[in-house]
Amino acid sequence: MNKIKALLFAALLVSKLSAFAQAPVEKYPVDSASVVHAGVPKGELIQLKFNNSKIYPGTTRNVTIYVPAQYDGKKPACLYVNQDGVQFKAPTVFDNLINNKEMPVTIAVFIAPGQVSAPDKQTAINRNNRSYEYDSIGDTYVKFLLNELLPEVEKQKTADGRPILLSKNANDRAIGGSSSGAIAAFNAAWERPDQFTRIFSSIGTYVGFRGAERFPTLIRKYEPKPLRIFMQDGTNDLNNYVGDWWITAQMMERAFQFAGYEVDHAWGEGGHNGVQATAIFPQAMRFLWKDYPKPVAAGVSKNAFTNTIVLPGQGWELVGEGYGFAEGTAVNAAGEVFYQDIPNSKTYKVDVNGKLTTLKLDAKKASGTAFGPDGKRYTVAGGTKQILSYDADSKETVIASDIAGNDLTVANNGNVYVTVPDGTDKPSKIYLIKPNGEKTVVDEGIKYANGLTLSPDQTELYVTESSTHWVYAFQVNADGTLSAKQHFGWLHVPDTAENAWSDGAKCDVNNRIYVATRLGIQILDEIGRVISIMPTPNGSPSNLCFGGPNFDILYVSVKDKVYRRKVGVKGANSFDKPFKPNTPKI
Repeated sequence: MNKIKALLFAALLVSKLSAFAQAPVEKYPVDSASVVHAGVPKGELIQLKFNNSKIYPGTTRNVTIYVPAQYDGKKPACLYVNQDGVQFKAPTVFDNLINNKEMPVTIAVFIAPGQVSAPDKQTAINRNNRSYEYDSIGDTYVKFLLNELLPEVEKQKTADGRPILLSKNANDRAIGGSSSGAIAAFNAAWERPDQFTRIFSSIGTYVGFRGAERFPTLIRKYEPKPLRIFMQDGTNDLNNYVGDWWITAQMMERAFQFAGYEVDHAWGEGGHNGVQATAIFPQAMRFLWKDYPKPVAAGVSKNAFTNTIVLPGQGWELVGEGYGFAEGTAVNAAGEVFYQDIPNSKTYKVDVNGKLTTLKLDAKKASGTAFGPDGKRYTVAGGTKQILSYDADSKETVIASDIAGNDLTVANNGNVYVTVPDGTDKPSKIYLIKPNGEKTVVDEGIKYANGLTLSPDQTELYVTESSTHWVYAFQVNADGTLSAKQHFGWLHVPDTAENAWSDGAKCDVNNRIYVATRLGIQILDEIGRVISIMPTPNGSPSNLCFGGPNFDILYVSVKDKVYRRKVGVKGANSFDKPFKPNTPKI
């Protein structure tokens, strides 16, 4: 019995020693920039209570504004935004780094998360808004910063009357935070790289609270953004029901490296606290502001698919703007691009030299547009519920009537496929219209069937389902009917919606499928997996096509604008003779 007791005591002792070993004492070198030095001018701290948010109604929060002594109030200063208020001895660090010219003159805004006050604090507690504001992915929080909080900051003045002027240049703006504040900082820059380019992330919550666990995957697929990131975490960070903070931090860094971002880190053995972050904050700031004012540039991804599609130095170029709603991008055999302004019943043409003209016709609120093997332009005329065709002289012919269609595609054999949605909940129809005018319903059931495109061999028809995240695939039978219906393509969905709102679709010559979605152009490989994402300016695109003489200029309609961009791939045209694409890769 004594031997058993001794063994139990030894096991208990080992257990206690192991527990102590998991929480090492954290001691880090003290950076000189974290220490107050005589003779270094101190910045001013301005306190602000903000309780007028329409984005987060009913919330109240405290804001501290740091204004460096070197700020003269005559020209806009750089900006650093920090979540969870003042952290990391930041005012002292900024005093020293600005004085030593290791970072530019920077105004810092330290923002506490919002609270909704209880009506009676004796019987109820305040609503803590921190997780909703910080852990949520999407653009809500950055809209709050840009549209509400920062304009309020710029209404303030220093004690001696200097106005607060903040630079609007993204290269002059940094954002940071700890834990959920770190994911808020990263997400703000991710959503709006045109507003923030420099990110400090300490013990970031890239775990399964509100969707942030998706980021390591999305970062690898997205076209790189102009962001520079410094990360900190420790091996004893949290590991619980939503994930392992330490592991996900490394997954994020690995994703940044893969995607070509400029990223640095400080890994330690600490837990979920600010000890190491405070010690290395000056190091992080030096990294984030190094080489300033040289702009932070987008890197080159190791994603072979992205690199195949995206060409260096080729960004989005505006084609036209001011439309009611741009849709129906389509290309003819010469590479000329046509698109529609639905509400204004206008059709536009871009010739092979890039010249934009307006066609002199009433488009009858046309949406979907495609060219057939006969060279004619086919449209879905929403105003008259018809399928129309136009010859080279814009002579109009009615192909079919009584079809409240959305989009269409025309096969090389002259068969026309039209999607006919009936809201997001009711089943849609897909019509087949043969060259002789015979029309047949070839599928029913997809919820909001929208865009559609044929594979290069024209044996598969891909149809987007806007109300979900699916792209359907059908086998095209010899008689034009459809079979082998399947959930084929899996699209990414933003946190702010329950669907991808997939719209227009086209294929390239390698049978990759390009789909206009809320997140931009999601590109699927030939077996239905999203391999790359191209964000588009101006929000969610509605349609796309490959134009130009070589069909290697991607045209995209996005709300009231149309853009184009030279790419490294060529589009497959359904009016051409079908051909066998490359063998699918697993």
